[in-house]
Amino acid sequence: MKDPYKLLGLFVAGLFLITCSSTKKVVMDPLSVYETRAGAHIYQPAYTQVTDIIHTGLDIKLDWDSAFVIGKATIEARPYIYPSAQIILNAKGFKINQVYLLDNYDQKPLKYTYDGKLLIVDLNKTYTHDEEYKIMIDYVAMPERLIVGKDIASSGDRGFYFINRDSKIAKKPREFWTQGETQSNSGWFPTIDDPQEKMTQEISITLPKDMVSLSNGLLDFSADNGDGTHTDNWRQEQAHSTYLTMLAGGDFKIVKDTWNDKEVNYYMEPEFADNARLIFGKTPEMIGFFSKKLGVEFPWDKYSQIVVRDFQGGAMENTTATTFFEGMNMTAGYHLDEDHEDIIAHELFHHWFGDFVTAKSWSNLPLNESFATYGEYLWEEHEYGLDEADYKGWGDANSYLNDTRAKEKDVIRFNYSDREQMFDVVSYQKGGRILHMLRKTVGDDAFFESLNLYLKKHAYQNAEIHDLRLAFEEVTGKDLNWFFNQWFLNSGNPELTINSKYDALTKKSMVSISQTQSLNTAPLYRLPLAIDIYSNGKVRREEVIVDQADQTFSFDQEIEPELINVDAEKYILCSKKENKSIKQYAFQYANAPLFADRMEALQGLIKQPSQTLSISTVIKALDDKQWAIRRMAVRSLSLLPAEAQATAYNKVKNMALKDVRSYVRSTAINALKGVYKSKNNAEVLKKAAKDQSPSVIQALAG
Repeated sequence: MKDPYKLLGLFVAGLFLITCSSTKKVVMDPLSVYETRAGAHIYQPAYTQVTDIIHTGLDIKLDWDSAFVIGKATIEARPYIYPSAQIILNAKGFKINQVYLLDNYDQKPLKYTYDGKLLIVDLNKTYTHDEEYKIMIDYVAMPERLIVGKDIASSGDRGFYFINRDSKIAKKPREFWTQGETQSNSGWFPTIDDPQEKMTQEISITLPKDMVSLSNGLLDFSADNGDGTHTDNWRQEQAHSTYLTMLAGGDFKIVKDTWNDKEVNYYMEPEFADNARLIFGKTPEMIGFFSKKLGVEFPWDKYSQIVVRDFQGGAMENTTATTFFEGMNMTAGYHLDEDHEDIIAHELFHHWFGDFVTAKSWSNLPLNESFATYGEYLWEEHEYGLDEADYKGWGDANSYLNDTRAKEKDVIRFNYSDREQMFDVVSYQKGGRILHMLRKTVGDDAFFESLNLYLKKHAYQNAEIHDLRLAFEEVTGKDLNWFFNQWFLNSGNPELTINSKYDALTKKSMVSISQTQSLNTAPLYRLPLAIDIYSNGKVRREEVIVDQADQTFSFDQEIEPELINVDAEKYILCSKKENKSIKQYAFQYANAPLFADRMEALQGLIKQPSQTLSISTVIKALDDKQWAIRRMAVRSLSLLPAEAQATAYNKVKNMALKDVRSYVRSTAINALKGVYKSKNNAEVLKKAAKDQSPSVIQALAG
C-alpha cells in the first residue's frame, strides 16, 4: 500500500449524506489522482518478461555526507523462455563502476551500456531458459540527485531516503529507509522493477554501531567490524516481488513478541518504545485470526513493524517488514482517539494478498488493495463485532460515493496514463465493498473456501482478476462472469429510486425500483436484494432480483406493514432515494437490526427535526450501542427545538465524562459549549480536563 493514508490532509465524510453508506471516522484516505482525457484510453499491458531474476544479493554501505548508496549487487538469473544474450535492468541515476560475470570463482568483465535509467549488460553467450548465470554489478546509487521530471516522476520515487543525515535538526533522529512501490527500488539497487519479477534475496548492510537495521526475512548474523560499525546480514528465503524489498535503520528499540514461535517485532524510537505493545500488541492475534480465517498459515519467516520519520505514505507492506509513518508514534492519550488498528490490519492482510499472491500488473492492483481494505473490515468484525465492521464498511462506501469522478473509472483498469492513478478510492474502498458483496452473494463458507483456493493455487506467484473469478467458480460451481463484469470490470454504481406502498384493495405490498444511473458510465446491474416486511410484530423476508431499469414487485399482505426495508442486508454499493415517512424511519431505527439501518433512519429523521418521532429517536440514539451513532445524535441536538434539547442536557453532561469513546466525549463537550452554553457547565468541564484524549483537550480549548 503506497498512498492509502497519504499525509495530504484528513478526509471527513459528509455527516448527513443519505446513501447506501455514510460517515466514517477521521482517517487518512487514498490520494485521488485523475487521468486526463488524453491519457484515458492508453492501454497498459503487463510487463513482458524476458529475464527471470532468481536471487539478488546486495552488499550495501552508506555515504551519509553525500547521501550515496554504495553497493555491490549479485544477480542470479536466466532467460524467461526465449534464448537471450543480455540482461536489461532498471537502475536510476547510478554510477556504474564495473559489471562482472561470476563463473565459479572467476570474475569476467562484461560490456554494458547505461543511459541513467536502463543498464543493458551483454553476457558472454546466449543462454537458454534452463541455463542460469550470475553477474555482479559494482555501483553507486545517488537517490537525492535524481531529478524530478527527468529521472523520476516525483520525489516519492527516489527509493532510498536519508533522514536528517547531517543531524542538523535537533531532536529528530538520523534514519534511513526505502520505499519500493510502485517501481522505485531501482533507485538504490539494479533490478527488474516490475511486480511480476519475484526473487529470493540476501542483503548485507554496514552501519554505525548506534544504529539497528531491518530488512526482509531473518537476520542471519550481525558482526562487529571493530571500527565503530557493524554489518547485518538479512536473508529472505521465499520469493517475493522486487518492489517489496526493503531496508531501514536508525536508533530504534526492538520490542520483541512472537506468534507460533515466529518473531513478531516492533521497531520504535526509544521515546515511544514503552507504548509498542499498546500500539502493535494485537499483531499476534491478528496473524492467528487471518491464518485461521483464510486456511493459510502466515506464509513468511517473521513479521516486523517499524515506525520511521518523514515516510512517503501511511504504511507499506514490505514482505515481513512493514514500514509505518510517524503518526504511529503514539502516546497513550492519542491512542484513545485513534488506535490505527485498521492500518495495522491492512498491512498485515497484504502479506497474503499482495505479498504471497501479487497482482500481475498495476491494472490489477485491487487484487492487493481491495483485499487489504477488506482485511480491515474482517478484523473489526472479529474483534469488535458486526456494528463496528459495518461502520467501517459504511465509511468506505461513502468515501467512494462522495467522489463523483471516481464513478468514471473501472476497478480493474488498463487505461490509466500513470500507474500511481491506481491508488485511489476505487482500488481501495470501492474494491473492498465489492468483495463484501461477493461474500454476501456466495455465502461465507464458499467465500473463504474460494479465497483459500486462490491463495494456494497462486502461492508466491502473480495473479489477475480472472484467476480470482475462476477460483470462486471452481468452489461454487456457478458462472460468476455477471458479477465480475459489472463490478470489477466496469465503472460506476447503481443509483436506485425506491418507492414502497400498500394497496388495501388488493392486500398487497408494492415495491417499485428504478435504476437511474447513466448507462454511459455504468451498466444496468443485476442486484440480488433482500426485502424485509415488518408487520404485526413479525418480519418476513422476500428475495428478489433487480435487473431491469424499472421493476415492480408485489407481495401478499393482509394488513399494512409498519415498514418495508429494501436492501435489508445493506450491502449493495449504491446511492438511493426512498419515500419513507418519519414514522417508518422511526420504526426502522427501533426495529431493524443493522448499524446501517439505524444510521440511515437517523439521517432521514433529522431532515425533519421538529417532528415528535424525530425528537424521540434522536434522544434515544444518545444511548445507541454504536459510538458513531451516539456522536451523530449529540451533533443532531442543535437541530432540535429548545424544549427537546433541555431533556437531553443531563445525558450529554454524563456522556462528556463517561462515554467509552473519546470522540463521543469531545462531541458532548462541544455540545455543552454550544447548544448548552447558557448552562452552568463549569464543574463538568473541570472534570473533563483530566481526560487524556487529544480530541477532548481540543474541544475544551476550542
